[in-house]
Amino acid sequence: MTTHVTIIGAGLGGLTLARVLHVHGVPSTVYEAEASPTARSQGGMLDIHDYNGQPALRAAGLIDEFRDLVLKGRQAIRVLDRDGAVLFDQGDDGTGGRPEVQRGELRRLLLDSLPPGTVRWGSKVSAVRALGAGRHEVTFDDGATVVSDLLVGADGAWSRVRPLLSEAAPAYVGMSCVETYLFDADNRHPATAKAVGGGALFALLPGRGLLAHRESGGTLHTYVMLTGSRAWFSGIDFTDSTAATTRIAREFAGWAPELTALITDGETAPVLRPLHALPLAHRWDRVPGVTLLGDAAHLSIPNGEGANLALYDGAELGKAIAAHPDDIETALTEYEQAMFPRSAAAATDGAHLHELLYGDNAPHSLIDMFTGSEQTREGSPITRGN
Repeated sequence: MTTHVTIIGAGLGGLTLARVLHVHGVPSTVYEAEASPTARSQGGMLDIHDYNGQPALRAAGLIDEFRDLVLKGRQAIRVLDRDGAVLFDQGDDGTGGRPEVQRGELRRLLLDSLPPGTVRWGSKVSAVRALGAGRHEVTFDDGATVVSDLLVGADGAWSRVRPLLSEAAPAYVGMSCVETYLFDADNRHPATAKAVGGGALFALLPGRGLLAHRESGGTLHTYVMLTGSRAWFSGIDFTDSTAATTRIAREFAGWAPELTALITDGETAPVLRPLHALPLAHRWDRVPGVTLLGDAAHLSIPNGEGANLALYDGAELGKAIAAHPDDIETALTEYEQAMFPRSAAAATDGAHLHELLYGDNAPHSLIDMFTGSEQTREGSPITRGN
């Protein structure tokens, strides 16, 4: 009898797993804490790579539909100094291997590819415990329970499933991100729209930076990156948008106004996102009947690989289960033994990229990477989206 797969988390990785299982006739149920697919914003742009994210979507039978979502021109990259001078400018001729899509649209594509009822919304996990013989009981906030034959934690950084496998917990990396948005920028903020260009903007100094991306409809989505302790950020009242914006903008005093406008002219309340990571080579011993994927397995510093790795994890796990429907432990062993070195390599590359972006030689270290002066691993990530 085919094992029913219980998946916790309806992010990109969990949904890709469910889709690949469905393609192979393996039943699954996805339990998601959010109340509905539209309960919150799903984030910004994702560059989906030709060596992991795209093969995952091909395994899911969705590569053509994915291509219909691609926003042309968004692979363009420019690096500016604090005065707004262009230091590096690379256009998008459509031949790059990292086409850009909106995260929310990609998630919707995956959701729409699943049979009705596959995702159980409003199912927030409160506890998980082992029952023995590879079975686990999942308890939800409303008191309901489900017993799994195979449990997959696709539930992100603060995974409720991870403690079954590992004592590791995400640690603060010493940097936080503040998200802002400008809408209809070409008409309402033309100088800033011109500075950002057609794709991604990097304006960097050691320990800080403005990373902006042009989304659909003329929206500019900005990640204001700042080094600082949790205590320093806690001293800013983000419930007072004006005060928070003023305090964050102070860290960019003297920068070109078309750049600081990404902070000061934000049209939504600034959102603080402290950055956390698991150990670079996070792994665990095989535990019957349970595994992890995506950020639950290998949360790292944002490096452009997170979403792609989650997609790939989901596809690879789904294929392994389909290949060994009567021997789940063999499937999980094969999946994990390939996933551990893959995610460790990506996390190591990400840590190196973080130094290029925000280290002592920023932004020139990043330009050296783009121009080939800085030797990096083949396929080294270019950060955004994650």
